[in-house]
Amino acid sequence: MSAELRPGRTKAQAQGWLAAHKWLLARRLAQFGFLALFLTGPLFGLWITKGTLAASLTLNILPLADPMMVAQAFLARHVVETSALVGAVIVLAAYAVVGGRTYCSWVCPVNVVTDLAAWLRARFGLKEGWSLDRRTRFIVLGGVMVASAATGTIAWEFANPVTILHRGLVYGGLFTAGSALLVTLALFLFDLGVASRGWCTHLCPVGAFYGLVGSKSVVRVTAKRRDACDNCMECFAVCPERHVIAPALRGKSTGAGPVITSRDCTNCGRCIDVCAKNVFEFGTRFRNGLDDVDHIVPPAKEGPGNVARAG
Repeated sequence: MSAELRPGRTKAQAQGWLAAHKWLLARRLAQFGFLALFLTGPLFGLWITKGTLAASLTLNILPLADPMMVAQAFLARHVVETSALVGAVIVLAAYAVVGGRTYCSWVCPVNVVTDLAAWLRARFGLKEGWSLDRRTRFIVLGGVMVASAATGTIAWEFANPVTILHRGLVYGGLFTAGSALLVTLALFLFDLGVASRGWCTHLCPVGAFYGLVGSKSVVRVTAKRRDACDNCMECFAVCPERHVIAPALRGKSTGAGPVITSRDCTNCGRCIDVCAKNVFEFGTRFRNGLDDVDHIVPPAKEGPGNVARAG
């Protein structure tokens, strides 16, 4: 991809590099920050958070648990501890507010790997590759739940790349670290050489689960200044779920509001970052009427008629 076509370049030139990358930087700080909470124990003996992203205990007080894992445990007819139930409820409540798939872009460490593959694809102009139906992840999610019920195990945790990567990073060891490296490399190569955004957008059942959880969440990206859009397509270029943008950005003629309400949106904020016209911002799902749009009046074109009226 040439420098002229890189998303965010126009905004960076006009408003500064930080303005074109602030939400991306915030996400990386959040992702590495969550990881750091788990690493302080094994690295420095300071146990802030024990466990993994599947289930953890922070400061020996706050339990958190992956609701998808707890749901599998119920289907597998396991006895679920009270702390796990409380932790799952806390996580469900949080993502019901901020958006379920916020987990995918702000917490999940695998997202860093798949984002790198997507960036390299764009950088070197690689073709889209194998076409996958994004609904496949819901089929995988259903299969995971059926497998847990049939086998009496928390089936997904045997194959979950997030858990494998997290265990490898937090607990180390030759086997766990080696498994984490192999799984991470496989996902990277799959996204880079086989299917663009193949894992997170099309196959991952965790993303599908959190999308369902946060389908009615409060915090949303909104195209509040969509009248200012100049059709540069940079938001579409960086969005991992491109189909979510059009209804909010271009739905004025059909009476659609400016809020991106799709459950597939990850609230990553990259559309906000790269838009030189500042069309997008974070808002709430409640301001989704036609009156909740900043109506931009385009400047009058220069011409004989305008010149005469100006005089």
